[in-house]
Amino acid sequence: MAENKKCLTKKYEYAWEKYSKDDLNQVFSLSEGYKDFMSRCKTERECVKEFVALAEKNGYKNIEDVIKSEDKLKAGDKVYANNKDKTLALFLIGEETLERGMKILGAHVDSPRLDLKQNPLYEDSDLALFETHYYGGIKKYQWVTLPLAIHGVIVKKDGTVVDVVIGEDENDPVIGISDLLIHLAGDQMDKKLAKGIEGEDLNILVGSIPAEDKETKDRVKLNVLRLLNEKYGIEEEDFVSAELEVVPAGKARDYGLDRSMIMAYGQDDRVCSYTSFEAMMKMQSADKTCVTLLVDKEEIGSVGATGMHSRFFENTVAEIMDLCGEYNELKLRRALTNSKMLSSDVSAAFDPNFPSVMEKKNSAYFGRGIVFNKYTGARGKSGCNDANPEFIAEIRSIMEKHNVSWQTSELGKVDQGGGGTIAYILAEYGMEVIDCGVALHNMHAPWEVSSKADIYETMRGYYAFLMEA
Repeated sequence: MAENKKCLTKKYEYAWEKYSKDDLNQVFSLSEGYKDFMSRCKTERECVKEFVALAEKNGYKNIEDVIKSEDKLKAGDKVYANNKDKTLALFLIGEETLERGMKILGAHVDSPRLDLKQNPLYEDSDLALFETHYYGGIKKYQWVTLPLAIHGVIVKKDGTVVDVVIGEDENDPVIGISDLLIHLAGDQMDKKLAKGIEGEDLNILVGSIPAEDKETKDRVKLNVLRLLNEKYGIEEEDFVSAELEVVPAGKARDYGLDRSMIMAYGQDDRVCSYTSFEAMMKMQSADKTCVTLLVDKEEIGSVGATGMHSRFFENTVAEIMDLCGEYNELKLRRALTNSKMLSSDVSAAFDPNFPSVMEKKNSAYFGRGIVFNKYTGARGKSGCNDANPEFIAEIRSIMEKHNVSWQTSELGKVDQGGGGTIAYILAEYGMEVIDCGVALHNMHAPWEVSSKADIYETMRGYYAFLMEA
């Protein structure tokens, strides 16, 4: 967004129109890497594992190894902290003391999905099925009749961790949830949309061939267990200590005849996680310490040991300060209060198919760049962060200095709905925080859509923030 000096009005920039041929090559190159990441990393654990591997290639060291070595950290050092393989914090140590604050990019790597229950497998009418419990805010009807895959881990009693991915290889089978045929759906069609598919009806069909032993009960279920045992060495009881997520099967794809967009599962919020990580990897030195924080459980309230409400980040900053030789409780409080953060999360793009829920002057649009949300929340901004104008002015200056295409947005019309991010949790420390990221169509649906230009501008915006804030 640039100021029009002649008429004193503001003009939103269409990012595609400013790109040179070299710029376009960079837009599409970033998008190819992003599609590959999104095709392979469909759970929190898969994202953290990939990011750790890439970070180590870029010189980042595990903080646990640094602590054991008793070495001290100095400006230019790169470290990461991995919290239970589902939350990750990356630090580039700056020239200034941490007491003066950090520059933080914070996103989340969990996405709406279906989780297998602890005792999921059963047989009914000569069919074997998995019971599920949905995770996060979903429209349940969107998850039926889709090819689905299983990603996750099974932890056996001896502590062995078994990685599971079924349904992504072209030679793999897929699974799915059936729906009622239209010929018999009269009663179903009379229900409200929210009740057309109930949560307890999201049962996944996984098999129909019975085991050979005709004297055994639930022979189809037994055959499924036999197949799982042959491939993964597990027994039915092992489901109790498993974390198995059911997600859409298939790769991220170019979307649109002009290939200007990307369709992928989990873009909320992995598109902001990926662009935050990419921006962080471009940084080799900094005045203030730079941080990229990728957390779990945002979709269900940021709770638990791997959510933003945990003390993981605060404790890790304390460890970093100790390794820099400057820790005490007061300095830790000052470090957090003096920090500035971009809460890297997605926004809703204006959809001409559903204009009634949006207010056009305060909506995000595909192709106009990174989106800043001064506030989110609902019903009178309830639960939001509501960024300070002084901080927004600073961000405006940074974006325009680096020629980053940017826009502002609200999450729909007043009283239409609402949502939240991790912004308010970090703001509790007193730091400056604003929500910003990529605008999406189909947010929280199995397949979400983003603009390649917005992905590129968001990465550039995050990098500019780390450089200048």
